Amino acid sequence: MRTLAFGFPRLGEQRQYKRLLEGFWSGSLTEADFLQGIATLKRERLREYEGMDIVPCNELSLYDPMLDTAVMLGAIPRRFQPYEGLTTYFAMARGRHALELTKWFNTNYHYLVPELEEPRFELQQNFPLDDVLFYRHHGAETVPTLIGPYTFLRLSKRVRPADSSPTAGAPLTDSELADFGAAVVPVFAKLLSSLAAEGVTQILVHEPALALDVPEEHWQLVHAWYSELSAHRVALWVLCYYDSVCDFQRYAELPVSGLGLDFVSNSENWHLLQRYGFPTGKTLIAGIVNGRQVWRSDLRERLHFLEELHRFCGDIVLAPSCPLAHLPVTTALEQRLPSGLLERLAFARERIAELRLLKAAWLGDSAALQAVHATSQLLHLPFARNEHVRQRLAALTEADFHRHPSAAERRRLQSQLLQLPILPTTTIGSFPQTAEIRRIRTQYRRGELSAEQYETAIRNHIRHAIAVQEELGLDVLVHGEFERSDMVEYFAEQLEGIATTEHGWVLSYGSRVYRPPIIYGDVWRPRPMTVPYITYAQSLTPRPVKGMLTGPVTMLLWSYWRQDISAEELAYELALSIADEVRDLEAAGIRIIQIDEPAFREGAPLKRRDWAEYFRWATRAFRLCHAKARPETQIHTHMCYSEFDDILDFIAALDFDVLSIEGSRSRGAIVDNFAALPSGSLQVGVGVYDVHSPAIPQQSDIEGTIWRVLHIVPPEAVWINPDCGLKTRRWEEVIPALRNMVAAAHHMRQHLAIRTTATRNEHDGTP
Repeated sequence: MRTLAFGFPRLGEQRQYKRLLEGFWSGSLTEADFLQGIATLKRERLREYEGMDIVPCNELSLYDPMLDTAVMLGAIPRRFQPYEGLTTYFAMARGRHALELTKWFNTNYHYLVPELEEPRFELQQNFPLDDVLFYRHHGAETVPTLIGPYTFLRLSKRVRPADSSPTAGAPLTDSELADFGAAVVPVFAKLLSSLAAEGVTQILVHEPALALDVPEEHWQLVHAWYSELSAHRVALWVLCYYDSVCDFQRYAELPVSGLGLDFVSNSENWHLLQRYGFPTGKTLIAGIVNGRQVWRSDLRERLHFLEELHRFCGDIVLAPSCPLAHLPVTTALEQRLPSGLLERLAFARERIAELRLLKAAWLGDSAALQAVHATSQLLHLPFARNEHVRQRLAALTEADFHRHPSAAERRRLQSQLLQLPILPTTTIGSFPQTAEIRRIRTQYRRGELSAEQYETAIRNHIRHAIAVQEELGLDVLVHGEFERSDMVEYFAEQLEGIATTEHGWVLSYGSRVYRPPIIYGDVWRPRPMTVPYITYAQSLTPRPVKGMLTGPVTMLLWSYWRQDISAEELAYELALSIADEVRDLEAAGIRIIQIDEPAFREGAPLKRRDWAEYFRWATRAFRLCHAKARPETQIHTHMCYSEFDDILDFIAALDFDVLSIEGSRSRGAIVDNFAALPSGSLQVGVGVYDVHSPAIPQQSDIEGTIWRVLHIVPPEAVWINPDCGLKTRRWEEVIPALRNMVAAAHHMRQHLAIRTTATRNEHDGTP
């Protein structure tokens, strides 16, 4: 029995990683200082993995592991060549026309989508070997990790090399997968040979894409690729997680030395293992502690499961169900959680401790066995139920999930009330969260500012944001969300049954972090959450100001949630609280309410066979939020950085009035997917510039994106907005970017007016 932990959070206990990146990007750190700081973080990882039998390396990416893999393989689009180290690396990540961002499987981590122009690859930079030698220099033998060839190619997109700018691209076809695979596998083989030459005997290969729907043609390719790679004197352990493997028998047949199985996300892998057995002569990397949720493992149950597992395989490695990167670093820093909650939690460091404890208990250590028993007793005690919430859920009827009248009738009423111009401009919700705003919130939290002082400070920032938006000429305004540290955490702090942490940071992309709340009981709203700030902002302007709420699916998926009731029930609890807020905003005179659901696609199961059940309750949860809204209240939602082409019917079923969606990195190509929807059924705001890059968008680029949108969506159904919130940007970037966006909208309105007049004259015979 051996132990392996992998994917430990790269943030560091004090978010050192974030500070290093942002210091380097701002110019306050030299490249040498930055790399020295990264080296320090790498050494600290050895302490985190202390006691594990197998220690991984090549995990501390400078931005994103998929980007690392693309650079390693020389998959660098022509617009970024020649490759010049960190300058090119970060240009691909966050420069002008950076690579597209999207969600990593069904998680809230965002990866950069590699662009494959030609089936030609070369070993550009040997990151795994560099890391092996780094740790060896510091006295540690490690096992390098790689993203496998199938996952890399399956999650990449094909673009045409003649294009010097990012295009929509598309997933590789089956024939392209074969062509690109034939070109990339020899580079992987060269990499393995270089590692073997340095004495490396084992490699961890991450292939989570094998949990997707994998057709037989792909399995044949994967089998052939690994047959070639296994001939290089290095034992390959393939890890598949986030769900059960698509085809257990085909997976078991792979010509590799070890296979990882996730026994936490669902029970299918276990049932299939019982049915088919485990292949002899291979190591089972058993994912038996949860890498996605923070609740302590029931170690007594896990120990019993190990005993059952041992009947099918003699060589077992205990591991987390998936990378630990989805957890905060440690519970040790938390001081303010509700009574009785902390002892029920395990973050990444505590997960590793669980693996050590399980191994010791398996080997018969008496102290470990006692600890296992004590933990299990605690976890079975009842915790944080609310009977009123239970009754409210039980009283729901089908009418509570449907809004009336029809979308077309609502659109007519809203148009009459709002009187907006064609191509109305707005933003997604947040404005820059400056150092001053963060300082104000920290001082208030510490008691260094009174409630009155804090309120005055926030209102001053709201007043400034409204003035800026009016000066820029935006049509629909926002209050700026200066009181909100995060779009989920802010609401979690005001709802009962949800706890927030002080230091439970998790990486979302690049240096962007958030603190997922912990849903530990039944959820309810004791008082209005947003009304005072929104109505204050509305009092400052005659233009409509959007009420800004976070939807129930995003609240759920971007939190850690209790496991004793279904996700559906929890989503409805959250939705009822949001519905109460919608009612209060309407009563306060707010005419536009945005209910953001950026996680709607993220929550979809990896296999389509499971989609219907998830989208059934996810759609109903969103509709429950606004089903009782007045017809003249315009309901917006926002979604970003996901693949939407295959879920448009589910999106339309949400029955909102306006959808804003990311579109800048694909230059509006995402809207091509909306061509299949019935005309007039949806208003769309396609993000026309990339808020995750400091580059100021040019007016001409924005107009190019708008023109592409107008080829699919009629002008009267198009809104103009950035692709996401602006909290991570600086005012010096935001103001000129929005100015160009508004100018582009005005220019496009003129073009449309001229085109309409010309069409009318042609129809009337007027010269």
